[in-house]
Amino acid sequence: MVGRTGIRGLSGRDGLDVSLVLAFIALGVLILRRGLAGYPKTVRRFEILARREEAFLVAAAEVLFPATDGLALSGGEADLPGYADRYLQALPVRQRNLVRALFILFEQGTLIWPAPDRGGFKRFSGLSPHQRLAVLRNWESSGLYLRRMCLTALKAVLILGYVGHPQSLSALGLAPWKIESPRVEADFLYPPIGQGRDALPDSSLSRSSFPMSPPLVPGVDQEPS
Repeated sequence: MVGRTGIRGLSGRDGLDVSLVLAFIALGVLILRRGLAGYPKTVRRFEILARREEAFLVAAAEVLFPATDGLALSGGEADLPGYADRYLQALPVRQRNLVRALFILFEQGTLIWPAPDRGGFKRFSGLSPHQRLAVLRNWESSGLYLRRMCLTALKAVLILGYVGHPQSLSALGLAPWKIESPRVEADFLYPPIGQGRDALPDSSLSRSSFPMSPPLVPGVDQEPS
């Protein structure tokens, strides 16, 4: 009798353990599905950006820079995912991971701060345009200082990418100028940037063969003829 009771007790604990394991497995599947599945395949190859990050950036760009007469180009035309990928490559690993975590925070943050109307718990990239705008406005007006700063950081990255687009620069009258860089005397004393001393200009070459910059003060800092 005692043995049977013990067996029944163990069976109950085992059943509870199995239920907990199954619950954690189901939760893990849901998290993976929300975080990784359902994103459209990208038609281009990025060095760093994942599909989920590209989808978020496209969705955010459409809200922050809509196609209107007041903007030179829309957010979708500004290729912000391409800019973000290049930007992340230039960052140190720690800062790069922080920026990518920022993208994930906004993409998945609707689990904690959902958008209004039906389906507000969807990922940011899966929301309708007016829901995305409402989510960003909610971050902007949040009573939590950290949330407002996160939005400021996100806008800084996206605005730099938008304004840095050649079409935006041209519309602002800030199109980059091509500047010729003539050789000066000091250029013959040091190797090119990133190269060793063996890359010093050959002293046997005539310096007159290189375009030289004009003297700063004519007649003072130029070599006598």
